Amino acid sequence: MKICELNNNFFMDDKGILREKTVYSDEQEQTKDTFSYKWSQKHSYSGKKMNADYRDWLRKKYFSDSDDMLNKVFSDGSIVLEAGCGAGMSAIDLIGEKLKNIYYIGVDISTAIDEAQKNIRALGCEENSEFVQCDLNNIPLSKKVDVIFSEGVLHHTDSTRKAIFNLSKYLNKGGYFLFYVYAKKAPIREYTDDYIREYFKDKSNEETWEELKNLTKLGKMLGDLNITLNIEDEIPFLGIRAGKINLQRFFYWYLFKCFYNADYDLEEMNHINYDWYRPQNCHRQTPDEVKIWCREAGLEIERMNVEESGITVVAIKK
Repeated sequence: MKICELNNNFFMDDKGILREKTVYSDEQEQTKDTFSYKWSQKHSYSGKKMNADYRDWLRKKYFSDSDDMLNKVFSDGSIVLEAGCGAGMSAIDLIGEKLKNIYYIGVDISTAIDEAQKNIRALGCEENSEFVQCDLNNIPLSKKVDVIFSEGVLHHTDSTRKAIFNLSKYLNKGGYFLFYVYAKKAPIREYTDDYIREYFKDKSNEETWEELKNLTKLGKMLGDLNITLNIEDEIPFLGIRAGKINLQRFFYWYLFKCFYNADYDLEEMNHINYDWYRPQNCHRQTPDEVKIWCREAGLEIERMNVEESGITVVAIKK
């Protein structure tokens, strides 16, 4: 069974991956280049602890750790489209062994699609999977799907709203749309993030990766100090809440992203900082915006989990 079809805008390579011929916008060409490089750095995302943490986070935010909810969405025989699959790690961590019982379509704009094909099919999914390298707004589907899963991707397109609207057209009535997008942060953090992103705009992926290590080291130093601040009064015009907060997390949420986890090595932490600062397309949105966009796309939100980092949605196509 093949769900994606060959047409004049696509070609099939010798690996059996369908690839788009189109030249993208400058921003999306940069997105393609950014994530091709990121997912080639296997040493920075292959650690057991890092993957276990990521798996726990995914299952908690989408399904509250409920196997019943997971099994309901990813039911046996369903057709699942992962929009922005990267190296396939999100699907592997969230769906797990159930990948063998569904039909999986992995789509990504970058050459990470090659890694996704290897990783997904290594689980025994050779006959029930296919892979496409293309823009998420131009997937050559020949039929609609039962589930769309897009973890941390839609905000890296030219328009988060447009991506939600266009992808929803591929979904069967009653089908599920699961996605996670970045939330807007405190004002200084927003300013600094964009300033750093602009600084790296004309640098290479390799230069960006290496220069970010100094920021990553600073985050590690702050984390290793293990100091707790007690902010007695909130400062609403800076988005700073009252209460106790670790010094590193204070910097992280209110000043600039400098990821820290005592169980990760420097390359793993740098991987997460690179993922944030390198893409020029990196939209942040509010929960109200996401609600409006879902309604416009004919999606009824069943579950919305709002964290400081982002917004996780489980929605049903009406």
